[in-house]
Amino acid sequence: MLFLILSILCSVTVGVLFKVARRYTISITQIVATNYVLALILCYFFFSPDLATVTAQAPWGIYIPLGILLPSIFLFLAASIQHMGIVKTDAAQRLSLFIPILAAWLIFGEQFNTLKITAFLIAFPALLLILTKPSDNTENKWVYPAVVLVGFGLIDILFKQIALYTNLPYTTSLFVVFGIAMAIMLVVISVEIRYKKRKLKYQSILFGALVGLFNFGNILFYLKAHQSFAENPSTVFAGMNMGVIIIGSLTGIFVFKEKLSKMNFTGLFLALIAIVLIVMSQR
Repeated sequence: MLFLILSILCSVTVGVLFKVARRYTISITQIVATNYVLALILCYFFFSPDLATVTAQAPWGIYIPLGILLPSIFLFLAASIQHMGIVKTDAAQRLSLFIPILAAWLIFGEQFNTLKITAFLIAFPALLLILTKPSDNTENKWVYPAVVLVGFGLIDILFKQIALYTNLPYTTSLFVVFGIAMAIMLVVISVEIRYKKRKLKYQSILFGALVGLFNFGNILFYLKAHQSFAENPSTVFAGMNMGVIIIGSLTGIFVFKEKLSKMNFTGLFLALIAIVLIVMSQR
């Protein structure tokens, strides 16, 4: 249980760091780039990937789009937290679990039971209620959490496809994907420095290192939690998604004073119910 709690706290802390970063004049792209540099280093030392096994036969058709998608959605995640808050962003990110479930039904022909159908019928209005703006908020940049939801759903589908490729250890594939993401972000940073005359800022590097530390911690503890609950993975699945929504909501409301309407609270409650139904459907 300790690993699951640590994974939840690491996930929420990433959102907190992006929220705090808004108070400083820093570069989000530099934060995301540094995040992947540190995550790659930690991945190498903790997982000891065997790069000699990565050949031309590796699933590069999955690695490359995933390596592009990860930093892209991370940038939208940061923008969503800054514009829409931790509460709505975390909820949207966790509701993204319905994207791969929907794909399993539409693409792979997986049969839906009553619980899954009920969960979907609850999840969609939950999302609409969560993203509804408070009456005193003249801006509602719902596109950011919407992209986060779809993006993380697609990322989840691609990671599941990697998990099915058993010729390489999952952690080695994770290292390769992190490497691609890091390379892309370093190119972006180089273009910004060369053509937009932006300078590297130590604040951005510091925040990026912290984001990378907690982002990797989230992954490490989540994998360890699954090892600890090997006979009951649904416990980890439910605990992670519900824990992030609850802890993230409490953090946003009480620490950052994010304003939520009654409809937003209703949406969060429905989202938790939908997640519980999905877990029950998989037992």
